Amino acid sequence: MEVKKTNIEGLLIIKPDVFGDDRGYFFELYHKQRYKEFGIDADFVQDNISKSVKGTIRGLHYQVGDKAQGKLCQVIKGKVLDVAVDIRFDSPTFGKHFAIELSEENKIQVWIPPGFAHGFSVLSDDAIFSYKCTEYYSKEDERAILYNDPELNIDWKVENPIVSEKDLTAKLFKEIERDFIYQPV
Repeated sequence: MEVKKTNIEGLLIIKPDVFGDDRGYFFELYHKQRYKEFGIDADFVQDNISKSVKGTIRGLHYQVGDKAQGKLCQVIKGKVLDVAVDIRFDSPTFGKHFAIELSEENKIQVWIPPGFAHGFSVLSDDAIFSYKCTEYYSKEDERAILYNDPELNIDWKVENPIVSEKDLTAKLFKEIERDFIYQPV
């Protein structure tokens, strides 16, 4: 397994060891001890899977307070552009985003700790997206930032986005509250 840091502190790219032959392939989706060795000391409590069609954008979502979530994300089928936005006030990368293509071919995972808004767009005909969460979903603690916020200037790589009504009415980045404060490691 190879783990790389990104240009935003806390975000990690994980490339699992994949063992393939004529029958197909095998890799460990998650191994608590190994992930802990690379700094992901998380207690995952919920696994989610979503299926979406090409052009769908889901996000930018996060939860606050005791229900803030860390997420370990990957694609089971298809290809997405995965995006994380640093919403930790006083962070040197506050308001910056990191984007990476996740696909069934590259099998890359992304670790997104609490303090980030998260979303993805579907680049293939459809995609099955999987993510492990460190906290349970809580409607009361759920927040969202408008996916096409001009200050964030995210290129989702889709021409005619399909977005839920809830995501279309999300807050602008400049309107979010100071729910996360950066604390250097």
